[in-house]
Amino acid sequence: MDSRVVEVIVRGRLGPDIVAALPEFRIDTDADGLTWIVGAIPDQAKLLGILEMFDALHIDVVSVNPVETI
Repeated sequence: MDSRVVEVIVRGRLGPDIVAALPEFRIDTDADGLTWIVGAIPDQAKLLGILEMFDALHIDVVSVNPVETI
């Protein structure tokens, strides 16, 4: 997997400790309680590490999507 921008959507608002653990990502939460985590993923191991962290913290991942860059 080459470095690419990925959008991970999770249910709920992330706490400050989790946000601090993801400094290279833009994190936005909407009024419906979904949170978007967007940033460059250098390799598959990084993506799997983030998803495993969410799983260990019982954070519900709604979707993982590649982001088209221009």
